[in-house]
Amino acid sequence: MSRSRLARLIADGAVTRGGAVLDDARARVAEGDVIEIAVPEAEESVIAGEAIPLDVLHEDDDLIVVNKPAGMVVHPAPGSKAGTLVNALIAHCGDSLSGVGGEKRPGIVHRIDKDTSGVLVAAKSDRAHHGLADQFAAHTAERVYLAVCHGVPDAGDPRLAGLQGVGFEPGGVIRIATRLDRHRTDRQKQAVVANGGRHAVTRVRVEERFGTPPAAALVSCRLETGRTHQIRVHMGHVGHGLVGDPVYGGRRRLSAAALGAAAAEAAAGFPRQALHAAVLGFVHPVTGAALRFEAPLPPDMAALIAALHGQAGTAT
Repeated sequence: MSRSRLARLIADGAVTRGGAVLDDARARVAEGDVIEIAVPEAEESVIAGEAIPLDVLHEDDDLIVVNKPAGMVVHPAPGSKAGTLVNALIAHCGDSLSGVGGEKRPGIVHRIDKDTSGVLVAAKSDRAHHGLADQFAAHTAERVYLAVCHGVPDAGDPRLAGLQGVGFEPGGVIRIATRLDRHRTDRQKQAVVANGGRHAVTRVRVEERFGTPPAAALVSCRLETGRTHQIRVHMGHVGHGLVGDPVYGGRRRLSAAALGAAAAEAAAGFPRQALHAAVLGFVHPVTGAALRFEAPLPPDMAALIAALHGQAGTAT
């Protein structure tokens, strides 16, 4: 259990030493003390369950892995109090939720933006919640995203070599390591900052190039850290914002001359950031088994890539 959870149990009189209630979290203990913790049954969550269909990739007594669709918020918040993944998980898991933090609710250890699709794991028990949280905090979980971006990131581009935090690794990998913090004027956005903020690392590799000359690319983005909007901010920082991203992608349009009118139109009309959490790997926090899950591209991104292929072919 977390420290905050234990502190609440102490404050509630649920902890005893030698049969006497121990209500001071700062109390010293001695060898031979017998400490007992009476953990109450998990309470029903204040968040209502909703019968929303889920694409479940894996489920056991301690965790559940789902392929989240684009357009679904992960956790209830002002303006999105219903229809979220948490609402759906509470209804789907039912009594198999043993309780996280004293409530029958799923433990969310990482999030995906509303308009990003892909693999996400949630905990069904306290032990799984803390075990997963430790892995994400230590950056040992494997997270790979697929994205369609404007232009083609290229290690040979001298502009990239001069950018803050950009480096190059074997295999054509571009490493972007910066600090991210809230934007100074738009508090809904994140921005690359010179000081403060939080360290963020993304590794980008070009998987396919589209157009003649190449005007767009399918890239894989491997996360070392998992900050808010990290991939979207980093791709915008290097001048290759994601297709369909209204916040960090700018107002760029793909070249109809390079790709064909139909492909350029498909990209211009894409309704969300073209970003998909394709791979998630971690160690099961209870069994110790190595787990790895892949989610196929959703229909809208598959159709976008097909349009980019179909109108101009693929330059390699």
